[in-house]
Amino acid sequence: MKLATPRLEPIQPEDWTDEIKKTLQPNVEKGTVFNIFKTLSHHPDLFRRWLVFGNHVLFKSTLPPRERELIILRIGWLCEAEYEWAQHVLIGKEAGLTAEEIDRIKAGPNARGWSEADKLLLQATDELRKDAFITDATWNGLCQHFDTRQLMDVVFAVGQYNLVSMALNTLGVQLDDGLEGF
Repeated sequence: MKLATPRLEPIQPEDWTDEIKKTLQPNVEKGTVFNIFKTLSHHPDLFRRWLVFGNHVLFKSTLPPRERELIILRIGWLCEAEYEWAQHVLIGKEAGLTAEEIDRIKAGPNARGWSEADKLLLQATDELRKDAFITDATWNGLCQHFDTRQLMDVVFAVGQYNLVSMALNTLGVQLDDGLEGF
């Protein structure tokens, strides 16, 4: 973790406003009120509006779940966002990534064993992180595997999780119980 303690303490349930209770009700019902949500509760309007976009990227993206998690884990790794990494290791496994693949994500697109499509997704993630741009070579390669909406979802997924990684790192969101970091 970049910070050993939170800069913003997660707001605990007994201190939630009615607005936050309403926003978090679906998570309460599932038993999944993560530290990120309790921390973002400091800014209810931002939190509520961000959830709409975050839910699209995570649950309604046109990318297959495995490929989505591949790029989310890569951007989390590149941003050194331990919280992001820990949460998405679990989600990535549920989406079909193997433990070996998850470990290989750290090495990036040039590691041996990636399919062409996986290598291109990782390359696109690296390029977006470095230059905020996907090169023609990578884009044209991705076009052989993904349709227009999926390509757009790649860009927006990397951007969303780059943003989330910045927030997690800067606000000092600590690992939830049961998560294993780097």
